Amino acid sequence: MNKKIVMLAFVAVLATACGKKEETASAPAKPGATTAAAPAAAPLAVPASDDSNAWKQYLVQVAKANMGGIRSSPFMYYLPSQSVENFQEQYDRQLENVTAGIARGVLPGNMLAFGSPESGKLGDLIVEAFKAAQPASMKGVRVLFIGSKEDQERVKAAIEPSGAEVVLHAID
Repeated sequence: MNKKIVMLAFVAVLATACGKKEETASAPAKPGATTAAAPAAAPLAVPASDDSNAWKQYLVQVAKANMGGIRSSPFMYYLPSQSVENFQEQYDRQLENVTAGIARGVLPGNMLAFGSPESGKLGDLIVEAFKAAQPASMKGVRVLFIGSKEDQERVKAAIEPSGAEVVLHAID
């Protein structure tokens, strides 16, 4: 399947998932009426494999769970497994995209969400890309890193000077 089609499908799923809001009833409840409790959300499970589709869905779920107070759809950055063909080209392209976005600046009320089965490589990408951030230039922006506990501190240290709120979601 064409990589552009796959990416467009991912963006469409993401836009749909992050754009939906819960509907609320407009009529007040009648006295004595009972309402069914909403089913509890299933706990998020880290994909057990390098399956890109499963990881992308996981990234969307974790991002949605961390959207509180964010007004816009998040900017999602996914890095595939190193086992995929042309991984280094994809890594370089993603690094270029993230670095350019951070250098331009991100408006308050936005979220950048990063996830990958390759936590170490994703951590490298974030550390490198955030070198382009001006100090305190990202106040009011949330940055979500979905990765290994061993990568969290260096990622946090790279992001914090930008003034962004750092949210760490451990996968181990």
